[in-house]
Amino acid sequence: MDNKILQEVFSWLRAIVIALLIVLVCRYFLITPSVVKGESMLPNLEDGDRIILSKISPIDRFDEIAFKAPDSDDNYVKRVIGLEGDSIIMENDQLYINGEPYDEPYLDEIKAELPEEVLLTGNFTLEELTGRGTVPEGKIFVLGDNRRVSKDSREFGFVDEDAIIGDVKMRIWPLRSIGIIP
Repeated sequence: MDNKILQEVFSWLRAIVIALLIVLVCRYFLITPSVVKGESMLPNLEDGDRIILSKISPIDRFDEIAFKAPDSDDNYVKRVIGLEGDSIIMENDQLYINGEPYDEPYLDEIKAELPEEVLLTGNFTLEELTGRGTVPEGKIFVLGDNRRVSKDSREFGFVDEDAIIGDVKMRIWPLRSIGIIP
């Protein structure tokens, strides 16, 4: 009788250890949860949203990413605007990357709330902000969606690619907003 109990306990312990190993591997190498803090990504991500980050996805322009803040001990969530080698200009709320105009449909909702004559994003060039004409190797340029309050690359400069924690893939809380982040 004692032998059967011991076998059952060992079987449960082995299952728990295997499950923990799987969770740890996923957590440290594939995906990780995070929490959005602040209002810089409104209306797309709100303060307190729980999100899942992919650590293995390639980072593309306009992805929402989490990264270690270059100016504090926090992690920030922002949108990738400029990749290595890009020149960036913002003029009259129109984004130009390498001289080409880009639409930012993720800003439509917040722009609609502003009076017509008010810009969401102040005019700038990458060179005015950083002293560099293009995004340097190993760096990215990020902006928050709520540009009037966002602390982003306009303030702290470029973000090291090594500081990227992951690409925002899914919102898991609050339940009314659960889903994949496009």
